[in-house]
Amino acid sequence: MPELPVAVVTGASSGIGAASARALAAAGWHVVVGARRLERLVDLASGLGPGAATALPLDVTDPASVEAFSRQVPECRLVVHCAGGALGLDPVAGADEGRWRTMYDTNVLGVLRVTRALLPALLASGDGQVVLIGSVAAFEPYAGGAGYNAAKAAASALADVLRIEHVGRPLRVSEIDPGMVETEFSLVRFDGDAERAAATYRGMTPLGAADVAEVVAFVASRPAHVDIDRVVVRPRDQARVWLVNRSAPG
Repeated sequence: MPELPVAVVTGASSGIGAASARALAAAGWHVVVGARRLERLVDLASGLGPGAATALPLDVTDPASVEAFSRQVPECRLVVHCAGGALGLDPVAGADEGRWRTMYDTNVLGVLRVTRALLPALLASGDGQVVLIGSVAAFEPYAGGAGYNAAKAAASALADVLRIEHVGRPLRVSEIDPGMVETEFSLVRFDGDAERAAATYRGMTPLGAADVAEVVAFVASRPAHVDIDRVVVRPRDQARVWLVNRSAPG
C-alpha cells in the first residue's frame, strides 16, 4: 500500500460511494474502492489519478468476497460503508421476505462483515475510523418503508454498539444520515422503473451524491480526539421523510 493514509469505500461503483472516493482522494487519501461492478471501479480509480486509488471486487453479502478483499488491504485508517439500498415499497401486510433478507444482508450484515474484517488494521493504524452512510429512514419510519427502516435502524445500532465497545481505543465511529439524495437509489428500489424513480424527486431539489461526500470528507478530516457521532443532512425541501416541499416547477 502507498504512503498516503488508506481509506476503504464500499459500494463505490456509483452514487455516494463513488462521490466519497473522489472527495477523499482530493483530500489526500489513497482510496481502496470496492463493489461488485469492477469495470465501474476501474474507471473511477483511473479518473482519480496515478496512485490515488485501488479498485478491488467486493460483494458485501458474500463472506468469501469480504475475506478476499480484506486480505488485499493490510493497512487501513478509514472505512466508509456506502453499500446498501432499498427494495420496493411494500406494506407490512404484503411484505416480500426475500427483499427484506436482501436489504438486511446488504445494509446490516455487509457492514458487520467488512468492519469485522478490517478492524485489526483500523486499530493498528492508531487512529482508525468507521463511517456509516445511514439514512434518516433509521429514525423516521414511513408507510411502505418498513424493511428499509428496520435495516437502517439495525445498522445504526450496530455502529453505536461498536463505538461503545471501543471507547478508550483508537477507533472513531461516525454515522451520516442523508435525506433524499438523487442517485441510483430510487432506480434500484423500483426495479429499474426510470419514470417512477424520477417522480421521487419531481418538483423539489434533492441532495446530490457530492453533497454527502463533502460531509464524509469533513468527518474524516477531524483530529483524532474528535468523533463526529452523527450528522443528519437533508435537502432544504425536505423537513421529514414524509414532509417534502414540491412547489418547484417540474
